[in-house]
Amino acid sequence: MTTSPGWLRRYQDGQRDQVWHELRQLGSIDRQSDQAYEAQLVCDEMARRARQNVEVIVERLTSEGYRFHSNDDDQTPVPAHIPPTPDAQGYVEWLEQRFGPVPMTLSSWIRIVGDVWLVGTHSEWEVAASADPLVIELECTRYPAEHPIRDYIQDEWDDWNERQADEPDNGLFVLPAAPDRFHKDNTSGGDAYGFVLPDGCVDGLFRWDTTMPFVSYLNWVFAEGGFPWPSGDDNQWDVRFRLVRDLLPL
Repeated sequence: MTTSPGWLRRYQDGQRDQVWHELRQLGSIDRQSDQAYEAQLVCDEMARRARQNVEVIVERLTSEGYRFHSNDDDQTPVPAHIPPTPDAQGYVEWLEQRFGPVPMTLSSWIRIVGDVWLVGTHSEWEVAASADPLVIELECTRYPAEHPIRDYIQDEWDDWNERQADEPDNGLFVLPAAPDRFHKDNTSGGDAYGFVLPDGCVDGLFRWDTTMPFVSYLNWVFAEGGFPWPSGDDNQWDVRFRLVRDLLPL
């Protein structure tokens, strides 16, 4: 494949599954190529649609009296969505300096969507956190300035490299983006959700209970209104039905 077959136009026309299939087939892509330019346009369009979904979900939950709060006993109020900071592009560049190429979908999320935290409590739904609410925090702008995210990521990277020296089969490095579904519910859990790095592909691999393309994960989560883990609570299904109305597929 030497020229991009109108990916952005086809994506906007509704051929999303086919476009993502073709983009994933490219593997690691030369970021200076014409293909990479249009692939990034598709990822940016995906991120704009994702941001609209996030804003709609947050607005609907807020109107229903949902309380967004920390995943601990204090339940401190937390902003559900913080748009990208002016340094978002700089943060992407820093990640690339540390790890090599990062997925285009990850870059687009950081630059266009921002940080999302849907953990909280619904008045009709006492176990909202156990439904694994969407959390993607990459710039981590709500955390204290004295604990900058870059220092934390660097420490995680250094620790991984030390373990890798002793255990070459330690696995791939995962850039943390969210607590797992148990930690979201203020109980002991497993490893953080996040992105496998380095990765020069268009759509990155997102590791949660399993590992799958990031856009596939997002489509699944948005299809459930931002709360993908079923609990069997009838009120939960009622809430989800209201949340998913008119959300955009990615």
